[in-house]
Amino acid sequence: MATTEFIAAIELGSSKITGVAGRKNSDGSMQILAYAQEDSSTFIRKGVIFNLDKTAQSLTSIINRLEGELKNSIAKVYVGIGGQSLRTVRNVVSRDLEEEAIISEELVSAIGDENIAIPVVDMDILDVAPQEYKVGNNLQANPVGLVGSHIEGRFLNIVARASVRKNLEHCFQQAKIDIAEQLIAPLVTANAVLTESERRSGCALVDFGADTTTISVYKNNILRFLTVLPLGGNSITRDITTLQMEEEEAERLKKTYGDALYEEEPEQEEATCKLDDDSRTIKVADLNNIIEARAEEIIANVWNQIQLSGFDDKLLAGIIMTGGAANLKNLEEMLRKRSKIEKIRIARLPRNTVHAPSDILKKDGSQNTLFGLLFEGNQNCCLIETVSQPAPATPKPEAEVLKTADMFEDDQELKEQARIARLKKEEEEREAKLAAKEAEKLRKQKEKEEKERRKREAKPGWFTTKMKKTIEEMTNIFNEDDEMK
Repeated sequence: MATTEFIAAIELGSSKITGVAGRKNSDGSMQILAYAQEDSSTFIRKGVIFNLDKTAQSLTSIINRLEGELKNSIAKVYVGIGGQSLRTVRNVVSRDLEEEAIISEELVSAIGDENIAIPVVDMDILDVAPQEYKVGNNLQANPVGLVGSHIEGRFLNIVARASVRKNLEHCFQQAKIDIAEQLIAPLVTANAVLTESERRSGCALVDFGADTTTISVYKNNILRFLTVLPLGGNSITRDITTLQMEEEEAERLKKTYGDALYEEEPEQEEATCKLDDDSRTIKVADLNNIIEARAEEIIANVWNQIQLSGFDDKLLAGIIMTGGAANLKNLEEMLRKRSKIEKIRIARLPRNTVHAPSDILKKDGSQNTLFGLLFEGNQNCCLIETVSQPAPATPKPEAEVLKTADMFEDDQELKEQARIARLKKEEEEREAKLAAKEAEKLRKQKEKEEKERRKREAKPGWFTTKMKKTIEEMTNIFNEDDEMK
């Protein structure tokens, strides 16, 4: 049976594009109805689309597969915006009042509008996270109703390169897929995995992706800082390929033997690992030396960004790690050593329950953004929301149990009669319009003919014309006589 009520979402990641459709349950959980994914490494890098045609083709394929499972058409989808250029920019807008006055809602809105209007070179403001408003010496989340002569609005603008949104919209247009809403991927992830307590107390969410690592800092339930590093799990994988192997093999070895803090037991013999084709073996220590070096670089950059946020000493709830690359063994321990923050947890699943087969629901943190998009959705994404009514069947007088259906038959007849009457009325109106148009045409034609007749009548008569000609001839004769003299 076709599903007529669901939410659909697509996540465009650097390693894969994933599409999902689900239905929200009354208890707040999500039932997954359809799922599809495709490799995106050849057309999305650092979270940014660089080959529009291939992306559009992949989107079409994902939608077709989802529709096949749903047995219905998808009208629109929710999509997340992310990528390397995504970051936050602080801005302050001040207003001096002529005298002390009560801060109104209109004034606060005007300050917010002024903030958005400030141009950012080659960047789009995707969203704004208001920080606090300073009235006098007081900082308030909501200044409406306070008395003051000076107000200062502090804003955190979430920006990205203008091409990010443009390319994304172009791909969806090319694939003929409508977007229900563009959501900022890191905010969606935060909503999916962070508790209210963590955001209030202060925490840093670090999402280790394939090509990028995203850092979001929260305090007092407000986003304080957001940035995206161009480093991720693939950075480690590509480093491993220096041991002369393909990326697929390097990825397998990383997942199987990778350890960010590898230590070999002195008394044990040297550990090795075989390549898939059994052509040679590699020392696990050599493999992990490469992994550790790159992991240290990523962690150092992560901690540096948290320090730059200015909230590194205010993270009472610690650090929350998520993303597929966060599964590297001992990566959280490496972050703990670097940051000196003991409170670190790995968010492998969204806070809200997701019901899905085990082959779809991966408990590794790689799908938190995808499922987060579903939970954010509040519009039915089905193209056909109501099933068309079948034609009324001929009533059977002998079947007593069908008598209650006769009312609906009558209703259908009445509806049909009303429809015919409406069509007839529309036809009459159309004919009346045509007749009026034709009459107007005839009127204009007659008017034209009348004008031409009057013009003809206004022309000089025969006598006048003859006298004029005679005068002209006499004038010519006199002129000739003068010339002969």
